[in-house]
Amino acid sequence: MAAQFKYSITEADKGQRLDHFLANKQEIGLSRSQISRLIEDNNIEVNNQAIKPSYRLRLEDRVSIKIPAPQKLEVKAENLPLDVVYEDSDLIVVNKSQGMVVHPAAGNYSGTLVNALLAHCKDLSGIGGILRPGIVHRLDKDTSGLIVVAKNDFTHQALAKQFKNKQIFKQYLALVHGEIKNKAGIIEAKVGRHPVHRKRMVVVKVTSGGVTKGRDAITHYKVLETFKKYSLIEVTLETGRTHQIRVHMTSMGYPIVGDPTYGHRKEEFKVTGQLLHSAKLGFIHPRTGKQMEFTKEMPDDMQAVLKELRARK
Repeated sequence: MAAQFKYSITEADKGQRLDHFLANKQEIGLSRSQISRLIEDNNIEVNNQAIKPSYRLRLEDRVSIKIPAPQKLEVKAENLPLDVVYEDSDLIVVNKSQGMVVHPAAGNYSGTLVNALLAHCKDLSGIGGILRPGIVHRLDKDTSGLIVVAKNDFTHQALAKQFKNKQIFKQYLALVHGEIKNKAGIIEAKVGRHPVHRKRMVVVKVTSGGVTKGRDAITHYKVLETFKKYSLIEVTLETGRTHQIRVHMTSMGYPIVGDPTYGHRKEEFKVTGQLLHSAKLGFIHPRTGKQMEFTKEMPDDMQAVLKELRARK
């Protein structure tokens, strides 16, 4: 069943961006990206008119939002290998394999994690839309590791709120080019889309006028092991921007081994994608309120490269 909400803008609310205003409404429980999709689909209006997410609210504006009922999924279930780490009636935690796309998109409608999940559990949250059922967050195609998926809208909204409030713990392992001298550090650099190559992200610098289109991004890293020309690092995220770890490490001069977009053209090791693994994932269970944390060891190809590097010492 569709849900509807209406708001009348007060003095305290005026001047806010529409998407920010609605994303802060706990009773709605949606992220800014979800709000933007609803706006694109004409499910959100201001004064009975379609509007952009960046619209600045004015005093006495009337905002109406309609959250459609989940549509019947048209993505096909596929019996694909699935490494389930944890599962209950509300959510499922999966160790995604390297090379698997999380959800269907243009030119890639099969072989994804969503296709596999639909065959495994069938009852996924509908908030993400037909192509992204249950998907609260993503991992890049060639990034392996832990990802949590919601089975119902209650769980989806609660987890999305935790991501927004930075209550989700995400820790990665990565093998990068170069011997990092500082054993630990914090990278604070805005990330935005490349002005020419739109599928790439870059660190965006603030202009002399103080204007930037990038989004705040904070990455913590710790060096676990150093080899000749390589370093194994542990990375913890405060924010979750597209390609954040890959872009931040490249900007520091330490691209991830095997990265087809930001890495070296010629790689010493024959790997199929970046050696980046989501090793730890922690969150509060929306139903029980219990703090949960999961750990998954790095994939075989990453372990094989490390074994060879250790043998050289």
